[in-house]
Amino acid sequence: MVSWVREELEKIGQAGLMRKTVPVERAGPGRLMIDGRSLVDFASNDYLGLSCRQELIQACEEGARKWGCGSRASRLMSGTLELFHHLEEKTARFKGTEASLCLGNGYIANSTMVPALVGPRDVVFLDRLCHASIVDGVLLSGARFFRFSHNDPTDLERLLAKYRKNYRRSLIIIETLYSMDGDIAPIRQITELKSGHNSMLMVDEAHALGIFGPYGEGIISRREEKKPEVIVGTFGKALGSYGAFAACSTDMKTYLINRCRGFIFSTALPPSVISADIKALEILPGTSEKRKKVLELAGALRNFITKSLNRQTKGQSQIVPLILSDLEETVALERFLFENGVFTRSIRPPTVPKNAPRIRFSITADHTERDMEKLQALLLKFFSAT
Repeated sequence: MVSWVREELEKIGQAGLMRKTVPVERAGPGRLMIDGRSLVDFASNDYLGLSCRQELIQACEEGARKWGCGSRASRLMSGTLELFHHLEEKTARFKGTEASLCLGNGYIANSTMVPALVGPRDVVFLDRLCHASIVDGVLLSGARFFRFSHNDPTDLERLLAKYRKNYRRSLIIIETLYSMDGDIAPIRQITELKSGHNSMLMVDEAHALGIFGPYGEGIISRREEKKPEVIVGTFGKALGSYGAFAACSTDMKTYLINRCRGFIFSTALPPSVISADIKALEILPGTSEKRKKVLELAGALRNFITKSLNRQTKGQSQIVPLILSDLEETVALERFLFENGVFTRSIRPPTVPKNAPRIRFSITADHTERDMEKLQALLLKFFSAT
């Protein structure tokens, strides 16, 4: 091993920040099997439990049988299967936009779309808690950037007023639902600011899709008249499959086809995945009771954390963070829950601030009242002993 690699790994380990993969097996709805033990899964983004729905599995199988396992090359190189156009038309209707463009995954979408929209002569204003894929895209673009205080339109307005005039293009980037805090962005206020300061708006709906909106289309309703220039979404969370999309105008889609390197230079998604994505969009409108259940369970857990544990949490969504101040306590809680049949993951710096490590509970439609009662009982036991 190269000596500096070993030294860096030692530093990571000493800081308590070593990441490791955990081999698991699926063991039924909301369950994992690890080393022969069944655990309740509170770490999944499969919010509606669609990933194991027979309709999606069947669509996946049929797609592979009809069109093969792989897409052969990028869509510009080898041609685009009609299946892709079908998904993009369906996604555009789902989000209420003129068009949409399918990409490999959310990271590819965010990290390569930003450099397509802005460059060294431009400026980006992004929320301080934007996902790493967005930050990487901003860095790749070479644009000047400013990070405004989380979910703070006043701070964004201050930065726009001070810096926007110095640059050619301006891009504001936010998420509608933030994955570490589970809170929701003030969309309307930010939309007004972008219009008033001649800026584009790019919004990531990854964690909101499937859970919010009348049809599960996310926090930005399909009926919303003033839409962002680009809405990024993913099929890999509540929709139970894989891949991502950019919902936008027809002109923007054509532009991205010509300028987004993540589309131009990437092999297209497999037909089996595209088939499952299409089926997921067809199923989603009929999942209103599941969406309601998820948010009710999450709300009850959030209430329990603040009132029964007297601990901090945030948000208004299916993502419920239990925010602590001590890294060792956070890791100890993760281990305690694991030993008692609950699978969670501790979220540690640099993903979250140094003074705010946490356990993030992802609530899904596969969780039962008994699962929630078990979790609450274990949390009470842990904190009463510490």
